[in-house]
Amino acid sequence: MSTPTLKYRNQPTTKLEDLRHDGAQRILGIDPGLRVTGFGVIAVNGPRLAYVASGIIRIPNGALPERLSVLFEQLAHVMAQYEPVAAAVEQVFVHRNPSSALKLGHARGAAICACARAGLAVAEYTPRRIKQALVGTGNADKHQVQYMVQSLLRLQGNLQVDAADALATAVCHAHEQRFDCAWAGEKLIS
Repeated sequence: MSTPTLKYRNQPTTKLEDLRHDGAQRILGIDPGLRVTGFGVIAVNGPRLAYVASGIIRIPNGALPERLSVLFEQLAHVMAQYEPVAAAVEQVFVHRNPSSALKLGHARGAAICACARAGLAVAEYTPRRIKQALVGTGNADKHQVQYMVQSLLRLQGNLQVDAADALATAVCHAHEQRFDCAWAGEKLIS
């Protein structure tokens, strides 16, 4: 079994070490798929965000149970390596093919189970909500979302689409937590 592929390495301008010493906590974002699953890990400390890692998990062809097992195990490896405290997963978007949506739902289930097994709180967001949180409109295209991910996390270069979507999901969760805490009069995780 191979380890998840880190397709994007970056040296962000916000130094992770600066956040680590201030009690930053990590959020894992997941863009589930049965062929390719994207993951992204960010560090959050109050309003500050920092890029930790992102990549993709390529799932080999085969029977559905084996594919789901590979996804589960690879995500468990990612969580063991980066030690997030929370996870955010993109919800299924049913467009034209209900069969594809059902299969994607299986991948989401494996991802959510892996997170639950690791003891993480799991949040779920629709693609529209993720786009609203990052770009300000739920009708944004992938290029706009990718641009905002790179801007917010101070990344340079091109991100793999699935990894960018996973990072966007993690950033959306960080924004949602900040909003929820502000509404309740609480302090954000730190």
